[in-house]
Amino acid sequence: MIWFKDYTIEEVKVLVANQSILDQLGIEFVEIGKDYLKARMPVDNRTHQIHGILHGGATCVLAETIGSIASVMSINLKQKYAVGSVISANHLRSVINGYVTATCTAIHIGRQKHVWRILVRSDKGKLISTCELTCAVVDKF
Repeated sequence: MIWFKDYTIEEVKVLVANQSILDQLGIEFVEIGKDYLKARMPVDNRTHQIHGILHGGATCVLAETIGSIASVMSINLKQKYAVGSVISANHLRSVINGYVTATCTAIHIGRQKHVWRILVRSDKGKLISTCELTCAVVDKF
């Protein structure tokens, strides 16, 4: 298990409670495994770009959210905090409606840096975007 403690999905939901951008975009955490985290986001007028398809920026918000929370879950929150520092995304195909689900897995979990791979898929299982997020792990001051 890569997590600092044995989190439940309910505990993750408490971690992200009252986060306005998550609420605005409808992002919700749906599953935790021993080495992965899943969240989903609706594809609707909140997340569309002008052509009526999923906005790449909304996809990046989903990816940065899930990767940042994965970093938070991997550290001792009494001593450290984690923040996103670099994100990249490769948008592969469009989605008009339904949900996209992001699955986050670790590439590297170090003392000062975490790197996450986030694969975003449609309801039909099609790969929509591949993302990579680097988080800085910093001492609390």
